[in-house]
Amino acid sequence: MASDTKIYSPIETNWSYDAVVEKGLTFTSPSVKTFQAYSQPLVLKKGQGQYLWDVNDKKYLDLMAQNLCISVGYNHPLVNGEVKKQMDMLTHSTAMYVHAVPVHYAEELAARFPAGQDWVVQLVNSGAEAVDVAFMMARLYTGNVEMIALRTCYHGIQGSAMSLAGIHFFRQPVPPIPGILHVANPHPYRGVFGTSTEAYLDEIDRTIECSTPGKVAGFIVEPIQGFGGVIPMPKGYLSGAFERIRAAGGICIVDEIQTGVTRTGEHFWGFQMDDVIPDIIVLGKGIGNGFPLSAVVVKREIAEAMAHRKWFNTYGSNPMSCAAGRAVLRAIDEDQTQQRAKEVGAYAKDKLQSLQAKNDIIGDVRGSGLMLGVELVKDRATKEPADEEAGRVVEAARDNGVIIGKGGAMGNMLRINPPLCLQKDDVDFFIEVLESSFSQL
Repeated sequence: MASDTKIYSPIETNWSYDAVVEKGLTFTSPSVKTFQAYSQPLVLKKGQGQYLWDVNDKKYLDLMAQNLCISVGYNHPLVNGEVKKQMDMLTHSTAMYVHAVPVHYAEELAARFPAGQDWVVQLVNSGAEAVDVAFMMARLYTGNVEMIALRTCYHGIQGSAMSLAGIHFFRQPVPPIPGILHVANPHPYRGVFGTSTEAYLDEIDRTIECSTPGKVAGFIVEPIQGFGGVIPMPKGYLSGAFERIRAAGGICIVDEIQTGVTRTGEHFWGFQMDDVIPDIIVLGKGIGNGFPLSAVVVKREIAEAMAHRKWFNTYGSNPMSCAAGRAVLRAIDEDQTQQRAKEVGAYAKDKLQSLQAKNDIIGDVRGSGLMLGVELVKDRATKEPADEEAGRVVEAARDNGVIIGKGGAMGNMLRINPPLCLQKDDVDFFIEVLESSFSQL
């Protein structure tokens, strides 16, 4: 006997630019506009690969990948196909129950980390939440309180992640979580100790000796500082820092939210550039290719510290997001994403350095793979930041069909972090647009 199927009236969406902007101003919280990229809002409608289209059907080459959330490309057939397949079966299964897709994903994700360790995975929704969990694990496992982070670091803007932030405009004027100490970040271009990696490591020693009881809970670090200015950790820094933190009873946390899943080109994970094995790795953004998915990958012994009281997350093991995560791992292999990030990233960096040679406003070009940054300065000798000029370049690039990020602790960085399917032809196009934008200055 055939069952009756209710017919629902369609839900309409007004896609006109003016209507969308007006509704945004009227109904969304004022905090939303503090992070908008342009003086006039960009209203997006669809994406494909490394490209976006706005509501007026203007096409853009996207060099920010939604703040690095789009890894294997917009509308990727494998990712979308796996999500749709799961959506037709079950849209959500809370952590109270066990579902096949999240546990398969946990197994496949853990297999991507160094062998010889008993890795387990805690699935959550956002990078900031993953950082919060890692912070708690470090304190519970070690029994210590102090956590060391770097100046100009960025690990999120909620909870303990906000207290860890080493950039003032990411911190609300409310009491921070106690016990967080910041040390000088190793920054060869602007750092207080110049290019001396050992001097930055000595700073960790001094901080432990002078500002803690001699014991710490842990240390958190981005292999390449992202929003802080695309600052790669110099060779030997991670290994030296890990040695000092572990000697003080702490554990080592690596934030791979921006650098992970082959973005740096040379390795699958950013920490591999220094041949170290962290105790905890926090993941997010690109692992879900736009679906809300983050993870804490942690040695089992450390994770056991949270097993004595109840802790769960309502949507952290959502099967649709985990289906996307599984598809991202498969797509990275089958699309040879790491090799492309390495080759196209090197090509882009070379082109940017050639652009630097012709434009005095470019003080430094740095980064690895498809995580690149261009620092703009008013004067190469004084290194005075050209933050206003960076904003003008970003606006001009938008006018010419290229989305470029602006960031850095001084607001003078051009951030180039495209979907990992970027092609060399795309590089030639955005270099041409950058040349035009610089000429307008």
